[in-house]
Amino acid sequence: MYIPIILGTAREGRESEKVARFMLAKAAEFGLESEIIDVRDYRLPATDDSKTSEAAARLKERVLRADGIVIVSPEYNHGYPGELKMMLDLLYAEYFGKPVGICGVSSGVFGGARMIEHLIATCVRFHMLPTGEVLYFPKVQELFDDSGAIKKEAYHRRAEKFLAVLAGYAERLGGTGRDAHS
Repeated sequence: MYIPIILGTAREGRESEKVARFMLAKAAEFGLESEIIDVRDYRLPATDDSKTSEAAARLKERVLRADGIVIVSPEYNHGYPGELKMMLDLLYAEYFGKPVGICGVSSGVFGGARMIEHLIATCVRFHMLPTGEVLYFPKVQELFDDSGAIKKEAYHRRAEKFLAVLAGYAERLGGTGRDAHS
């Protein structure tokens, strides 16, 4: 089962990358095929004709193949990063019926909760299926050691539950390549 992880910020020094790498390792332990899809690789100079861009073609291939999607995103000013929205907007029909799990990241105590609410609404508009199982990573700057390892053991159990729910959705929905528009 292929469930890629979208890393939703291109900011220098992004703490969210530690969360994405943690989730990638947990996905591998769970037996999932995964990779990080980094918004840095999908930056657009403008949105004109972006759906026909090389970046859109690369993203389309990955999304169509995906059985589900994990999005790791920080909260910026109660929302999610603009570059994540621009990358998601490269596609539309390809997201149809894909289960999605969201990991919120923040330097404060809420763990991206306000961002998650906004992102869920966007995912629903894309006809993705948010699982309802989310992971919050508050005070992210304190959660990982210098080598990038997570310090709190409880996150291992939380990530396993999160991935089990997401994989369960994907399995019940029938797997790769669901596209209601083909």
